[in-house]
Amino acid sequence: MTTVTMTVNGKTVSADVEPRTLLVQFLRENLKLTGTHVGCDTSQCGACVVHLDGVAVKSCTTLAVSCEGASVTTIEGLAAGGKLHPMQEAFRDNHGLQCGFCTPGMIMAAIDIVNRCGHDLAEHTIREELEGNICRCTGYHNIVKAVAAGAAAMGTTSLQQAAE
Repeated sequence: MTTVTMTVNGKTVSADVEPRTLLVQFLRENLKLTGTHVGCDTSQCGACVVHLDGVAVKSCTTLAVSCEGASVTTIEGLAAGGKLHPMQEAFRDNHGLQCGFCTPGMIMAAIDIVNRCGHDLAEHTIREELEGNICRCTGYHNIVKAVAAGAAAMGTTSLQQAAE
């Protein structure tokens, strides 16, 4: 067993894990944060996307021990003060989900897209950037709308925070 310590959703956590323990297993089994889903175990579907030191990663192919000292944000860590993150609100308001299985990974990937590409995203950019996330329920139309709306809302939120 190896001891791993990291910050998850703003809280320092530590546990003894097998060296082969995947980050998704650590989050779901050790920390009981079940919003991060396991869909394919091969890094192809994107249901397991979390942010590792601010960058989207697929937690089903990331070893927990490689996250020693890192900061991890899961879907559970996005809402603040009882208020959804703007991207979460956009998915709800634009019907960007059906069964919801892929939604946490889609939202985490979408936030990463905005952080890398900005708040004004063209449809083709969103579609290209989401290629690593699979939804088996929708035709992606509402997901793309949700990402665009969430990106715009994140820009507005950033402007409001800068003014305060």
